[in-house]
Amino acid sequence: MIRFLQTEGPFKKIVLSGLLLLICAAMAITLIPGGLGSDLMGTPGKGIIAKVSGQDITVEQVRETAREMAEQQAQQYGKNASMLLPFLIQQDTQRAVDQLIGREALLSMAQHLGFKATPEEVKDELQHGHYASVFFPGGTFIGEAEYQGLLQQHNLTPATFEESVRKEVLIGKVQALITSSASVSDAAIRQEFTKENTKVKFEYAVLSQDDIKKGLHPTTEELKAYYDSHQKSYANSIPEKRKIKYLVLDTGKIQSGVQVTHDDLQAYYNQHRDQYRVAEQVKVSHILIKTPLAGPDGKVDEKGVAEAQRRAEDLLKQLKAGAKFEDLAKKYSEDPGSAKEGGSLGFIGKGRTVPEFEKAAFSLPKGQISDLVKSSYGFHIIRVDDKQDAHMKTLDEVKSEIEPILKQQKTQEIAQKQAEELLQQAKTQGLEATAAAKGISVVTSDFFGRKDLVPGLGSAPQLMDAVFTAEEKSPPEMASTPQGFAVFQLLAVKPPSTPMFEEIRARVEAEFENERSTTLLSQKTQELSDRAKTEHDLKKAAKELGATVKTSDFVLPDGQVPDIGSMAGQASVAFSMKPGDISGPIESAGNGAVLSLLEVQSPTDADFAAKRDQIQEQLLQSQRQELFGLFVKNVRDQMEKSGKIKINQEELKALTRAESEAGI
Repeated sequence: MIRFLQTEGPFKKIVLSGLLLLICAAMAITLIPGGLGSDLMGTPGKGIIAKVSGQDITVEQVRETAREMAEQQAQQYGKNASMLLPFLIQQDTQRAVDQLIGREALLSMAQHLGFKATPEEVKDELQHGHYASVFFPGGTFIGEAEYQGLLQQHNLTPATFEESVRKEVLIGKVQALITSSASVSDAAIRQEFTKENTKVKFEYAVLSQDDIKKGLHPTTEELKAYYDSHQKSYANSIPEKRKIKYLVLDTGKIQSGVQVTHDDLQAYYNQHRDQYRVAEQVKVSHILIKTPLAGPDGKVDEKGVAEAQRRAEDLLKQLKAGAKFEDLAKKYSEDPGSAKEGGSLGFIGKGRTVPEFEKAAFSLPKGQISDLVKSSYGFHIIRVDDKQDAHMKTLDEVKSEIEPILKQQKTQEIAQKQAEELLQQAKTQGLEATAAAKGISVVTSDFFGRKDLVPGLGSAPQLMDAVFTAEEKSPPEMASTPQGFAVFQLLAVKPPSTPMFEEIRARVEAEFENERSTTLLSQKTQELSDRAKTEHDLKKAAKELGATVKTSDFVLPDGQVPDIGSMAGQASVAFSMKPGDISGPIESAGNGAVLSLLEVQSPTDADFAAKRDQIQEQLLQSQRQELFGLFVKNVRDQMEKSGKIKINQEELKALTRAESEAGI
């Protein structure tokens, strides 16, 4: 079996797919009471997108996951990120559903395979996994307060976050089991290296779509004909609009009059005492001299370790001779996070650093400097700046934290109650009479679309949801807004409509020119290629058709060339050409181009020796991803067939429709 997994080719994929299918089917049968016919979980209810082994995946989880995915993608768009975010969320909704279902399926599989994630493994993942640079820079904990603060920024508690890490560890164990057999041959490594490191140089003739577009001067008759032939794309392109009248209850005005008493503070403090317990802590500074990491063979460069120790011992001698700790830390410490602070790590609690560091830090008296302390990160010199015994913070110490929380809670309760009272009065007395009695203004809006901003309210998604689901001539309704609450009444609805030609002439003209210039560019680029091949002369053909001729530098397959863009696109044909060959038409980034290959530069054996390990790891990682992706797909397929995964198609359609409307 292992030898089979080390072979390559499509036959392996087919057989492996079948084997994994059988494995997953066998697992599913053993996991489900009564075999494949058992169905004990029920249908997912409202607000639930799917059930996986009885575990709910909610609409809110999907929305949050899709938003996180979209925000990561949006970073590449710079200042346009916020504008594109709704569209990206819409695009990522199905991917978020698949990810959450796959995650729960793998957790179920891990449980039934008997995998466990111990507290020690969770701690190790935090210290040495992909969170290490955030929570353990330089191998030392950032401190309990900062740890909790970072998590609070993402609405997480240590318990919920560490539970998610525990699940990651479990999934990692399943992944390690499935991908452990991945292997690549020397021939495959050499082939991939040659493919990635061969360079080409070429002449290319370029035609610009913008230049073609400048020569277009469509008549009114042509534009009307285009409008008529594209009626489907313009049908109902003016979205539904609605008009409301509304009053706003501003929580800011309410909050200014809210008082928090000592009894309120005391009651909250008593209910949340565990939040204010402070464990034993030490305030430490350190200087770190890193030791080399283990190589691919698992061995450590002992000479490098000895050199690091020598440097650390020299710094310790300087400290004992009277040198200032902060100065040496800033100049020599290899923990960048603390070095700029003179080595200070602030207060740290137990269980938050590597054992060797913790033992030294908590055993030293205040003000004392340690001898060298060796950890997996290197050699530390530790100074204890202060110590703090375990204790409970007093009410006076945390009063400033509690007061704004209570004030916000009271404000929200009062505003909610007042808004509900206003709503009831508006239903019986009318919106204007209710507003007049309370001294509040009623605003009547113009017609607005779902993506527009309501005057004076800005972005108010909950209000928009309520307005665009309300029935015409229905009684007043209430919705929350960024300012507080709005009580509104729907006055009129303008259904979606199709614009007349004159209303969107500019849009029609732009679309006509884009379509026509794209067609002409394609035709001219094809003609350029045909002439160049017939005449065996790219420059001559370019001159005849008004194309600009340029020469590239030597470029790699992942390189970029002006006017052509990425060589990974259509231009990748250059890497399969011989010197003197002329390419077919290439279209990229609004340009058309034809290439004539000048020279091929092959990589050397020395280059291969230097990059072999990197290429091997790259191929192994790709194969691992392929194996694991196939496994996850088969697990999900079998669990869906057996009823262990149930998808609420109605909720999924409703969510997809809502996100689609939001992205318009």
